[in-house]
Amino acid sequence: MKKIILAAIAVMAFGFTNAQQTRFGIKGGLNISTLVGGDVEDTKSLVGFHVGGFAEIKIFDKFFIQPELLYSTQGTKVDGPLGTDADLKLNYLNIPVLAKYYIVDKFSVEAGPQLGILLSAKANGSDFKDYTRSVDFGFNIGAGYNFTDNLSVGLRYTIGLSPITDNEIDNTEDYYDSAKNSNLALSLAYKF
Repeated sequence: MKKIILAAIAVMAFGFTNAQQTRFGIKGGLNISTLVGGDVEDTKSLVGFHVGGFAEIKIFDKFFIQPELLYSTQGTKVDGPLGTDADLKLNYLNIPVLAKYYIVDKFSVEAGPQLGILLSAKANGSDFKDYTRSVDFGFNIGAGYNFTDNLSVGLRYTIGLSPITDNEIDNTEDYYDSAKNSNLALSLAYKF
């Protein structure tokens, strides 16, 4: 975890040294999230939101690095027996670092890793943070479209790479077959 944070800081520091090649912005939008894998059954998507800031650092002509800092509400709806449904709400401070390539002037594609720091975990209002991992690793893939030089929209899918809980993870097979985050995000961004 320390290596990822240090790498993100190094990328941001590089951006500050090339300020004329860096643009900063804010973004926010809609999350549609759920949990996938493991013995997760009878789940439905939960609607949430994300908000935060980013830096778009030009590396060369059409290639950029884009570190972000986002507050993100995620989770899932679980259908329990006899109508005992539950909303599992997981709030994260997500730090994605994306490689971004402009295919044409207005359209870009992006991909990269993400570190999520769990801020809270609740099931129908009851805290269950002690039963969840405090760090979540994921991988993003997405695309964006610039309406103007400042205003853009983006669509991104994030698949969790690490389990949300440490329960019953005894070997590699359990690790890969455990419940992980899955999130589809639609964003509106403004660059300064």
